[in-house]
Amino acid sequence: MASSHTSVRRGRNGRRALLTLIAAGGLTLAPLPALAAPETPTTSQEAAELIAARGHDLEVVTEKMHEATDVLTSMKAASDAAAAELVAAEAAVVEARDHVRQVARSAFTGEQLSSLQAMLTSSSADEMLDRMGTLDSIAGHNNEVLGVAQQASVTADEAKAAAEKAAADAEAQVAEVAAQQAGLNAQIAEYQAEYERLSAEERERARILAEQHAAAEAAQAAAEREAQAAAAAERNNSQTASRDERTAPAAGSSAPRSASVAAPAPAPAAPVVASSGAAAAAVNTAMAQRGKSYVWGATGPNSYDCSGLVKYSYAAAGVNLPRSSRQQAASGRAVSRGELQPGDLIAYYSPVSHIGIYIGNGQMVHAPTSGDVVKVASIDAMGPITAMRRVAG
Repeated sequence: MASSHTSVRRGRNGRRALLTLIAAGGLTLAPLPALAAPETPTTSQEAAELIAARGHDLEVVTEKMHEATDVLTSMKAASDAAAAELVAAEAAVVEARDHVRQVARSAFTGEQLSSLQAMLTSSSADEMLDRMGTLDSIAGHNNEVLGVAQQASVTADEAKAAAEKAAADAEAQVAEVAAQQAGLNAQIAEYQAEYERLSAEERERARILAEQHAAAEAAQAAAEREAQAAAAAERNNSQTASRDERTAPAAGSSAPRSASVAAPAPAPAAPVVASSGAAAAAVNTAMAQRGKSYVWGATGPNSYDCSGLVKYSYAAAGVNLPRSSRQQAASGRAVSRGELQPGDLIAYYSPVSHIGIYIGNGQMVHAPTSGDVVKVASIDAMGPITAMRRVAG
C-alpha cells in the first residue's frame, strides 16, 4: 500500500513540475511590436536611414525568433512528457482498482466479509464492533487509494491539454516572428533598391549640374578674355600687342565631389588580459572571427549575428549561454562600467537586442548589423548601454 501511495505522489509532483514549466514557457512569449508601414524615401539619404532602421528592427525580431524557438522546443518536450504522464496515471488507476479488489478479497483470512456476515458470525458484540470497524477502515483506505489515482489521472489529462496548448501557442509565435522577419527583409530589399535608384538619379543630376556649371564658367571666362583683349587692343592701338597679355583663368573646373570614407575600427588594446581562462578563450575566439560577415540568425563558423558570435565564442570556452541577446544579458552577474573586464558582455537597447564582448580599453568585439562584419568598436558605438554582465570568472 505504501508503494502505491508513493508512486501516486511521485506522479503528482512530476505533473506539478510540468505545469510550472508550461506556465514559465508561456510567460516568455512576449507580444511582438507591430511592423511599421512601408515608407517612400525621396532621397538616397532617407533610403539609407530607412535601411538602417529596418535593419535594427530585423535584429530585434531575429533575437525574438531565437527565444521563441527555444520556448517551442521546451513546450514540445513538455507536451511529450505530459502525454507519458497521462499514460502512467491511467495505468495507476487500473492498478489502484486491482489493489482495492485484492484487499477486499484478502480481508479476514482471504474470505470476502460483508457487514451482514460480520454481524452474523461474530460471537459477541465487541467482536462484531471490531469487525465492523475493520471493514470501515478497509473501505476508507480503498476509497482513498482509488480517489487519489483517479484525481492523478484527471490532473495528468489537464497537464497534457495545457502542454499541447502551450506548444501550439509557441509554434504560432514562431510563425508570427517568421512572418515579421520576411516582411522586414522585403522592406529592406525595397529600400535598398530605392537607395540605388535614387543614388543613380542624384549622381546623374549632379553630373548634369556640374557640366552646366563648368560650361557657364567657361563661357564667362571666354567673355572676360574677349573683353580684356578688346581693351588691350584699344589701349595699344599703335603698338604691337604685348606677348604677355594677361589672360583669364582657365575654365572648366568641375564641381567638388565629396566622398564618405568609413573610419577604420579602432585597434584593440594588446595584449588582451582576461580575468579567467574561460573569458580569455571567449575573447580570443571572438577576435579570431573578425572580418566574417554578419548574417541574421547565424551562429558560425563562417558568419554570425550578434548573439550568435557571443554564444559561439563562449561555447569554445566551455560555457553554454542562451541563444538570444536578451537571455544572454540576464546571464551571470551584473557589473558596473568601472568593473568591466575582458570577456564581460555589453548589451544595448530596451528590450535588449544587441550584444558584444568587452576586450578592454573601452572596446568590444561584436557583429554589428547586416552588411557589416565582425569587428572591434568602442563600447559607446551602439548608443546607451543597457546591461553589463560577467558570465565567466
